[in-house]
Amino acid sequence: MADRIERTYGLIGFPLTHSFSQAYFNRKFEAEGIPAHYINFELPDIGDFMEVISEYPTLSGLNVTIPYKEQVIPYLNEIDEDARKIGAVNVIKFIRKKGNDIKLKGYNSDIIGFSDSIRPLLNPERNKALILGTGGAAKAVRQGLINLGVEPVMVSRTPNEGVITYADKIIVNTTPLGMYPHVDECPDIPYGLLTSSHLCYDLLYNPDVTLFMKKSSDMGAETKNGLEMLLLQAFVSWQIWEEA
Repeated sequence: MADRIERTYGLIGFPLTHSFSQAYFNRKFEAEGIPAHYINFELPDIGDFMEVISEYPTLSGLNVTIPYKEQVIPYLNEIDEDARKIGAVNVIKFIRKKGNDIKLKGYNSDIIGFSDSIRPLLNPERNKALILGTGGAAKAVRQGLINLGVEPVMVSRTPNEGVITYADKIIVNTTPLGMYPHVDECPDIPYGLLTSSHLCYDLLYNPDVTLFMKKSSDMGAETKNGLEMLLLQAFVSWQIWEEA
């Protein structure tokens, strides 16, 4: 039957040694009897994107990770409103028409994954946040916090106008600092100013406890890594790919 043709899904990014998506989705496909498989496409250059599409005619959806969440947008036919606000895409749905005509539509599931993950940890005192980093994931975090009623400020190593205060009770690390194998790295912030009122959320999940989380926890701050967010956004990715 036509609907039993094995579909292909995958992840584009560079490098992909830290990704868990391939194992997650292939386990899901096997457990649920879904005729599909998931491949990691490690692309040294976003210019290789269209070559992947031409080589895999059963490609039905892609996840997008560092550094292509913004670079992939010009290759898409359409992006949804959340992704447009954020300026970054991490899910691509393949809409195949008659013949070989393909429409590529971009979405952002990071905003949903992050929002659902951090929501239970919020309280009236935690109404302002610092976001470490300014990349695609940071933009999704920013929009998610705004939707949750938290006032965010994005900071990076590049100086910007304005004064940053660590009285803000939420700090979110969206940088790759501390990701395996560079586990001895962390964002350069004054950890000594943190208290038990702070929430320090790291989008990284490998290792389970990053140096950013450990140094924050040592000062009494509440910490959380990005694994739950990753699982939630993976679930949203599948919903996007499957919806009519």
